[in-house]
Amino acid sequence: METNLFDIFAQFSPTETATKCEPITAGLINHTYAVFVENEEKPKYVLQKINTNIFKDSDGLIENIKGVCEHVRAKVIANGGDVNREVLTLIPTKDGKSYLKNDEVGAWRLYNFITDATAHQSAAGKPGILASAAEAFGTYQKLLSDYPAETLHETIPNFHNTVSRYNDFMTALENDVAGRACECAYEIEEIKKHAHLASVVVDALAKGEIPLRVTHNDTKLNNVMIDDNTNKGVCVIDLDTVMPGSLLYDFGDSIRFAACNSAEDEEDLSKVYHRLDLFEEYVSGFLKGVGENITEKEIELLPFSAFLLTYELVLRFLGDYLNGDVYFQTRRDKHNLIRARAQLKLALDTESKLDEMAAIVKKYAK
Repeated sequence: METNLFDIFAQFSPTETATKCEPITAGLINHTYAVFVENEEKPKYVLQKINTNIFKDSDGLIENIKGVCEHVRAKVIANGGDVNREVLTLIPTKDGKSYLKNDEVGAWRLYNFITDATAHQSAAGKPGILASAAEAFGTYQKLLSDYPAETLHETIPNFHNTVSRYNDFMTALENDVAGRACECAYEIEEIKKHAHLASVVVDALAKGEIPLRVTHNDTKLNNVMIDDNTNKGVCVIDLDTVMPGSLLYDFGDSIRFAACNSAEDEEDLSKVYHRLDLFEEYVSGFLKGVGENITEKEIELLPFSAFLLTYELVLRFLGDYLNGDVYFQTRRDKHNLIRARAQLKLALDTESKLDEMAAIVKKYAK
C-alpha cells in the first residue's frame, strides 16, 4: 500500500495542515519531499524517508544528527546567527521522539526547510559558488571542532579507512568472481604500486598525529545550501554519514569532486585531470572557514588527501567491477571499470601536482 505522506506528516509535532508534498529528486539514497502548509507559498518542512537498507542503525544515525545539530545550533545562537537557516532542525513527533519509525511505514524524519537558498549540482558558470561551499564546509569543521567525535556512531563502518578498502580490493582480486581481472592489468599494477600510501591518514590518526574529528563524509557541492541573493554558503545538509574521522577525508573528497575537469565516469581520459585553479578556489574558501581550527599536520596533508580519497574510490569502483557490479548502480556496459579508470587518471594527475598544490595551500594557510 502506498504511504500517505499527509498521514506521515500529521504524526509530527507541527500543528499546521499540510497542503502539498512535492518530491525532491536530487538525492539518490533517501526519499525526500518538500512540505507546503496552509497560508504559505513556500515549503516549510522537509519530510524524508530514511533508507534503512543502507543505514541499518537508524537510531544511531538520528542520534548522531541530533547531537551535531544541537551543538551547531548553540554556536549559531552564540554568534548571533539565524538558527532557522544556518542549521538543520530535527522536528520531533507528537509523542516527543526524534523521528518516526514503525514496521508499517518505515523510518521518517522531519526537518525545517531552508528558504531562499539552493543546493547547486554544479558550480559551472557560477563564479564564487565553489569557494562559498568550501567556506561553509570549513566553517562546519570549526563549529564542530570541540565536539567529542568519539561519541558518534559509525553509520557505515570503515567508510574512509583506506587500508580496509585496499584489503577489500585485494580480496576481490584474489576471488575474481566475475573473471574480469584480465581486463585490468594496468589498473591493478598502479593500485599495488601505491599500496604503501593507503595507511598514511589511518596511521596518523592512530598515532595521534592528527585529531579525530566529526566528519561529514559526503562533502559534495550540492550538500551546501547557497543563499540565492548573496551566493554565500548558508547551511551544510545531508548529515547521514556524519561519523568520527579525519578532516582530511572531507577535504580530500571535496577536491576529488570539485577540482576534476570532467565527470566521474568520463571515458575520454584526455579530459580527466586535476584543475589547480579550482583547487585554489576551494582551498581559499575552506581555510577561511576553518580558521585556526586546523593543525599544522593537517595542513601539510591537505594536498595528499586529494590523492588519497581519489585512490580510495579507484579501489571501490574496480573492486566492485571484479565482484560483478554488486554495490554501485551501473548504467552502461563496464561502467565501474570506466569509473575506475577515470578516477585512476585523476589520482595520478593529482599526485603529479602535489608540490604545486602544497604551494597553493601555503599561500592561504594562516
